[in-house]
Amino acid sequence: MTKQGDEIAKRYKTYLRLEKGLSNNSVEAYLTDLDKLDNFIESEGLRYEEVTYDHLQQFVAQLRDIGIHPRSQARIISGIKSFYRFLSLDGYIKKDPTELLEMPKIGLHLPEVLSVREIDSILDSIDLSQPEGQRNRAMLEVLYSCGLRVSELITLRFSDVYFEEGFIKVEGKGSKQRLVPISDRAIQEIKKYLYDRNHVKVKKGCEDVLFLSRRGTGLSRIMVFHVIKVQAELAGITKNISPHTFRHSFATHLLEGGANLRAIQEMLGHKQITTTEIYTNIDREFLRKEILEHHPRSHHLP
Repeated sequence: MTKQGDEIAKRYKTYLRLEKGLSNNSVEAYLTDLDKLDNFIESEGLRYEEVTYDHLQQFVAQLRDIGIHPRSQARIISGIKSFYRFLSLDGYIKKDPTELLEMPKIGLHLPEVLSVREIDSILDSIDLSQPEGQRNRAMLEVLYSCGLRVSELITLRFSDVYFEEGFIKVEGKGSKQRLVPISDRAIQEIKKYLYDRNHVKVKKGCEDVLFLSRRGTGLSRIMVFHVIKVQAELAGITKNISPHTFRHSFATHLLEGGANLRAIQEMLGHKQITTTEIYTNIDREFLRKEILEHHPRSHHLP
């Protein structure tokens, strides 16, 4: 944030406490949501007073695109409206760009989001003494830590896991590829699984597939759904979840942790890459900072 931005934020904090009479927790919640807008404005090279209605529409569209629940979108928009009312009252802007900004329809249905504790419970419910136990643990850890689609998970190749660099190469829709940072925890679980994988008789054509069935073939989407349903039931979780729930949880937890909105989009998206890009320091440092530093799985290892 610029020096001017810091000063405005301080005045806004005082406004929320003294004039709005909000509690410390409420003030911090408002400022946290404002940080999300700050990230967007900075990425667009704008100042607060230069933001237009169209910019805000773009910001809200990005929240929607990464799967943020309408209730959370509404809370963020409410905070932005409050901030721009303050800017207008204090004379920083002549016209409030949020006047026509509409709230999302709360009735829209989106997949459930799991808490970090619920994800831990699912992973902890896996019986590692069973033949597929470590495979399932590694598989679900990668699903959550990298925000993958189920189709991307089951087609992930061993040769596309760059252990030293901390990335995986993912082939998404339309055969488009992207690089996704992978946490140390997920790498650790994969390495543990490789011992079991080496004892599987691999079918021809599946030699490079990372996650294998006991028959030595790649996994089906149905099998991943089944594993998640079984483990969620064992963990006592009654939410209606699927592999896509892990992807939504990935995006939501990153946003709540303060990650850059564009970086989250890139991790979920369709950026065309080449293998050599994994050695581009600027890309690598940016992605690791914005994704791994804000992801709950990156803060500690057991």
